[in-house]
Amino acid sequence: MSLNLAHFVIQVLKQKKLANVPSLGFGALFSPGGEISPGPQIIQRDPHRCHNCGAYANLYCKILLGSGQWQCVICQKLNGSEGEYVAPSKEELRNLPELSSPIIDYIQIGNKRPGFIPVSDSRMSAPTVLVIDECLDETHLQHLQSSLHAFVDSLPPTARIGIILYGRTVSVYDFSEELMASADVLPGDKSPTRESLKALIYGTGVYLSPMHASKEVAHKIFSSLRPFGLNIAESSRDRCLGTAVEVALAIIQGPSAEMSRGIIKRAGGNSRIIACAGGPNTYGPGSVPHSFSHPNYPHMEKTALKWMENLGREAHRHNTVVDILCAGTCPVRIPVLQPLAKASGGVLVLHDDFGEAFGVNLQRAASRASRFHGLLEIRCSDDILITQVVGPGEEAHVDTHETFKNNNALCIQMLSVEETQSFALSMETKEDIKSDCVFFQFAVRYANVYQADISRVVTVRLPTVDSVSAYLESVQDEVAAILMAKRTLLRAKNHSDVMDMRGTIDERIKDIALKFGSLVPKSKLHQFPKELSALSELLFHLRRGPLLGSIVGHEDERSVLRNLFLNASSDLSLRMVAPRCLMHREGGTFEELPAYDLAMQSDTAVVLDHGTDVFIWLVSDLTFCDSLKLQVIEFSILYVYCPGISHELWVYLLSLSLHGLVITFVYS
Repeated sequence: MSLNLAHFVIQVLKQKKLANVPSLGFGALFSPGGEISPGPQIIQRDPHRCHNCGAYANLYCKILLGSGQWQCVICQKLNGSEGEYVAPSKEELRNLPELSSPIIDYIQIGNKRPGFIPVSDSRMSAPTVLVIDECLDETHLQHLQSSLHAFVDSLPPTARIGIILYGRTVSVYDFSEELMASADVLPGDKSPTRESLKALIYGTGVYLSPMHASKEVAHKIFSSLRPFGLNIAESSRDRCLGTAVEVALAIIQGPSAEMSRGIIKRAGGNSRIIACAGGPNTYGPGSVPHSFSHPNYPHMEKTALKWMENLGREAHRHNTVVDILCAGTCPVRIPVLQPLAKASGGVLVLHDDFGEAFGVNLQRAASRASRFHGLLEIRCSDDILITQVVGPGEEAHVDTHETFKNNNALCIQMLSVEETQSFALSMETKEDIKSDCVFFQFAVRYANVYQADISRVVTVRLPTVDSVSAYLESVQDEVAAILMAKRTLLRAKNHSDVMDMRGTIDERIKDIALKFGSLVPKSKLHQFPKELSALSELLFHLRRGPLLGSIVGHEDERSVLRNLFLNASSDLSLRMVAPRCLMHREGGTFEELPAYDLAMQSDTAVVLDHGTDVFIWLVSDLTFCDSLKLQVIEFSILYVYCPGISHELWVYLLSLSLHGLVITFVYS
């Protein structure tokens, strides 16, 4: 699959009735921030766009060489090029990047910053604020402290950091106190008042400070943390996460005294709040009762959801991402916390504890390159209608009629633009297609980490066919399975829905066989089309795997997994639907095995890559750890504990590190 765009089919069926069969359907996966190899053509000027519909000039446009006019592939209107496309031959025009490559990155030259392309990395100066749960037991706190110390040591000297603790109150730590850990305390039962925030921000304290001046102070703060002292169950402890995030936003937005020079400076863009949570938000705004049996719980949960979503939107308006890293054994009420992370463009991740895996993800969260102000525009030929979009964004209502007369593009506001995201687009044909091809154009505009405005334009032409057999042959089974899975998971909001969705997978397979398969001889049954045999296997994995199956236990885990999948890139989505199974043989070679009927081998190691997790089967002959029980160890430290695994296997495992994978060892 392409790192940027993967279509359901290579050829589009002309007949509307069969092309729009709901059980199969068609569409595409688009990853706006995906890396491209080789890199895209880069143009440092404004693009040529259709004055009628807003589409971009591309390699499929017809050019009138004498006048330089070009015909839009979307609306067929002629447009001028200010003489730039005047050429003696078509070969001359191929020297222009946009007329020779399907993927173009424009560096926009706007009125605000004419020709300005910053060279310093703004992430280095934008602050990261840690919002830390102080209601942890001693064991969890010890692991968290180790992760926090390692996190501070990993930051570059110019990185600015803030530290906030929350429980019943919000403690904002002051970096100007070098001899001891000192904090200003605000009540957590309500949102901070304007007066209290003003007193905090314009006071003498320093709440955001660069690492080169404050690393030792940060270590002292983390070392001073103490475990929860009262005999109260984890789920019943008061936690005011909502108030703490409000305070974190305020100190990011407000002036901050730089310790090195004592000047007043406002925070730049791309700021990040990282919440380290060990339990649910049960105190103050955005909270829910400690117990599900509370008579008013449904209403209070609904109110909390809305409040958290609004707080996430407020963070996004101020170019601040909120990531929530949860750990421990206490359920954190994912449905309440998820809207905060999602609306801000952040992520929510669950961990078993605050140990190594948590620490690595904490470091990745601070260094992740989020791009801001993302807007995705999708234009298709008149024959094509986009019916559904699943992904990390929401429909945007952009008024461009003053610029373009008939701009019918579907516009999606993206909360962040990252490599690991994708959009799943479901499409239909409006009527029988009469042309020999159809066009799709995706344009994503965003500000990158250097604060430069980028427009990435991807244009695709797909041929159309009359033959149903040729159409089925052109179906990309992996893309089809991911699209079906995302449409299905979107409706699986709870355990009851999941049970219903398993049934819809069965019905989908039956309907595909009925509409596209052939009759079994001497029977009324229809055979599943042989052209789609790989699709049926992928749907089998979807039905019984962690997304819809019963492998994952707690609803918090299932909810996080579903939300991750709905926004995930095509490669990660595929592995979450259907694992890849590799047998590691002596000599350092790998053999791919079918994952659906695998029997554990007695003399070989087996690696199962499931996207978010990697499972390794080690038999007794290969065991080199003292304990034979299940162990979950973060992959980056595995080499220290298990030196017996060959170099080739480690190279493969380390190549899976993009998503903070957890490796589970299973011993026979």
